Amino acid sequence: YITAGAIAGPIVGLDVRDLYLKDLTLEGSTYQAPEVFPNLVGYIERGEIRPVVAATYPLADIVEAQHAFLEKEFVGKIVLVHPE
Repeated sequence: YITAGAIAGPIVGLDVRDLYLKDLTLEGSTYQAPEVFPNLVGYIERGEIRPVVAATYPLADIVEAQHAFLEKEFVGKIVLVHPE
């Protein structure tokens, strides 16, 4: 699993047994190293990871999107789509 951001706050519940019972690895990164971003994009391009999209709004509905964002009751990203 990959998670980014802290819209609900910096404290999360984590059952550490999941880490060792499922042989998982927990890593942290601030993405400050220049080589990290291209690696991340590579994972996305190869389909190894996919961002979670909670909702998509046309740019004209930016106020509605902002309200949804402020409610903080979503998981994933809120995407604004620019008209072509």
